[in-house]
Amino acid sequence: MKKIIITVISLSLLVFILFIWTIVGKGYDKQNKSILFLKEIVPPHIAKKVRDTLFFIPDLKKRNAFLAQQVEKYDQGLNGNLFKKDDIKTKQGKTFEVKEFFLPFPRLDTRLGWAATENSKRAHYLEVIGDKVLVISGLGQTIYFDKKNITSNQLKQIEINNNISKYLETNNFKLIGIRDLYVDTSNNFVYISLQHKDDRGYTINLYRAKLNFDNLVFQPFFITKEYWQDYNVFSGGRIDNFKNNEVLFSIGYANVDKIAQNTKSLLGKIISINKDNSKYRIISIGHRNPQGLYYVRKKNIIINTEHGPKGGDEVNLNHLNSSELPNYGWDIASYGSPYKGEDTFKKSHLKYGFVEPFKNYTPSIGISEVINLTGDINKYSKNNTIYISSLRAGSIYIVETNDELTKIINEDRLFFRDQRIRDFKFDPEYNVFFLLFEHTPSIGIVKYLN
Repeated sequence: MKKIIITVISLSLLVFILFIWTIVGKGYDKQNKSILFLKEIVPPHIAKKVRDTLFFIPDLKKRNAFLAQQVEKYDQGLNGNLFKKDDIKTKQGKTFEVKEFFLPFPRLDTRLGWAATENSKRAHYLEVIGDKVLVISGLGQTIYFDKKNITSNQLKQIEINNNISKYLETNNFKLIGIRDLYVDTSNNFVYISLQHKDDRGYTINLYRAKLNFDNLVFQPFFITKEYWQDYNVFSGGRIDNFKNNEVLFSIGYANVDKIAQNTKSLLGKIISINKDNSKYRIISIGHRNPQGLYYVRKKNIIINTEHGPKGGDEVNLNHLNSSELPNYGWDIASYGSPYKGEDTFKKSHLKYGFVEPFKNYTPSIGISEVINLTGDINKYSKNNTIYISSLRAGSIYIVETNDELTKIINEDRLFFRDQRIRDFKFDPEYNVFFLLFEHTPSIGIVKYLN
């Protein structure tokens, strides 16, 4: 009887290991229900030990392949070589073509953890400007390539000189990382948000330079005068165009309790800034870490996405039709929960006087940038569609809505194995999305086929 019990336990353990191996062997979907269940019941230190022992060989092979790819990336320099091409399907069976081209920037090291200060310099951003694509690294390196090159095997990237490092050195600032890139084609200014540390602590500000593909000279455009003492990842930093000659700027709550509800502070807010005189006004409050920002000019609606705590990633809509200042609830209301301690968050937003999320994701998807496409340029659907990028889930979430952006009609998901998507833009000329994949890093060219 004892031998039978031991045999059954051993076989069960073997089946369990094979099951997990099947999931993680070739990369896995972190939103997989089995994985999410295991993460809830298996302590992190045990999961790490299992990874480093039972899965040592497949993990080592995967890392060796990745390192070989890194060598290939550095050897090719600024060529921007095409190194991968594939067709993938959404959950509902629609097909997209995906091509990946190398970027010359430093890779993200996920083993350091999502809150590692070094990885704060590994967040890269892009913008499509006419016939060119401009890209900036987390360290402030700027390159561009001709958009037409996406149809060939090389992007043929060209580096642009800039004064970011010199400016930081002159002012004795320590770079924490670039937080967004935006190009205003109406006046040919390149805007960046940049987080630094100085003798007063950590802060985030806006800078801009006249668009020049030979040299970018950035100057301070908007100084927040907000400081916090400890490094954290809740900085926000997204930029987008707005009405009335203004730009929008999202600022995270910087892990400061109750500050997002305090209108005397800019932390946890979305603000608009006049392009001529840098005067600002608060557009909305109660934000945690707004990582996506998009102004729908035809509808006069601001869409923003923001990270929740453990769960509760939000897609928020500001229809700009009220004289009251919209309040999105942080850090009082959230559909997420704390990583530690008692959950004191109010789940209903509306009941407590806050704006309900248009959509929330629990478990978290690591929500990032957002784009809205109308039916006339949206090949995927004739409906108004919100596209949402994600870091943790490595996906583009596709949310079809009614024309007024008040009701969800359909939802789909395009999953990219072993990827994190920090930034993306849509180009109607070539009918493609330009994606910024973090791991390699690389530029992904994604086109809807059928």
